[in-house]
Amino acid sequence: MALIIMDECIACDACREECPNYAIEEGDPIYIIDPDRCTECVGHYEEPQCVEVCPVDCIILDPDNEETLEELKFKYEQLMEEEN
Repeated sequence: MALIIMDECIACDACREECPNYAIEEGDPIYIIDPDRCTECVGHYEEPQCVEVCPVDCIILDPDNEETLEELKFKYEQLMEEEN
């Protein structure tokens, strides 16, 4: 699954700086996560870094974007190919 930022977001910018896939953007009024770029940090870290640093715990799994571990790994590989 991709992650989603809930309305409790305080727009502190902590999550955006931690995202290795540049999937988090400043929104109005809260930040948003691009589900096409979010791999839940698969390929980079054991746990999603945005969730780890969020001071208000407002980042959760997006029930509208369910993905298997294999799909997240494939998305990670595609993103890495784009960067090269």
